[in-house]
Amino acid sequence: MESQASITALLDIMRRLRDPQTGCPWDLAQDFTSIAPYTIEEAYEVDDAIERQDMEGLKSELGDLLFQVVFHARMAQEQHLFDFNDVVAAVCDKMERRHPHIFAAADNRSASEQTKAWEDIKAQERQKKAQNSGETPPSILDDVPLPLPALTRAVKLQKRAARVGFDWPQAKQVIDKLHEEQAELSEALCTADNTDHIEEEFGDILFVYTNLARKLGIDPERALRRANGKFMRRFQWIEHYLATHNEDIEKAGLDRLESLWQLAKEDERA
Repeated sequence: MESQASITALLDIMRRLRDPQTGCPWDLAQDFTSIAPYTIEEAYEVDDAIERQDMEGLKSELGDLLFQVVFHARMAQEQHLFDFNDVVAAVCDKMERRHPHIFAAADNRSASEQTKAWEDIKAQERQKKAQNSGETPPSILDDVPLPLPALTRAVKLQKRAARVGFDWPQAKQVIDKLHEEQAELSEALCTADNTDHIEEEFGDILFVYTNLARKLGIDPERALRRANGKFMRRFQWIEHYLATHNEDIEKAGLDRLESLWQLAKEDERA
């Protein structure tokens, strides 16, 4: 295919893949529910390419993510719900509506002011949607997607609540709350006769840690990914060390593994 391939070419590929007579059996068997996990997976692969600064990989992963959008749009078109052009029109309308300082008569804003304005506009959209549908007034926590990773969703919930003043002014107060929650977990470990309460208290600690990350300007998902990567590097260093010294890792014992862990840390700093 020529390098100047357009979105029209991709839409045609999708149409052929879903052709009832000549299409691909696997693609024909899919629906919104079965494709959704692939869409999420592709978004994570985009994030991974960015994290690794792999721009060639990012180009490929963005294409895979775009294909997921085209796939969903094609299935919707087959059900006479909407098509790809409707998707594009909707996002164009949304971007123009949420950037009045660019596309309408509004004052220029700083990045922080624009973030607040963006959230205000989204809140107005939720209110209007509820009024049009006759639903009860929306919660400010509405439309924070349930399928998000728990840490990411916690940050979004906390940011929404913070917009109306439900937030600690300083990180020090979050740390105090963290100590309180840790004490409650310790008490639960001593007194609880089932795991439900312990799990609840542990969840509270994670929620407060997420709040602390938000106050410190840290993305908790990214921080945990970095910690995972660090753990993998050091553990694999231990595996390699033991293998080259003909030692069985399963027989090494905790003391030996801990001493090697410290060597792995020193090796990283060297």
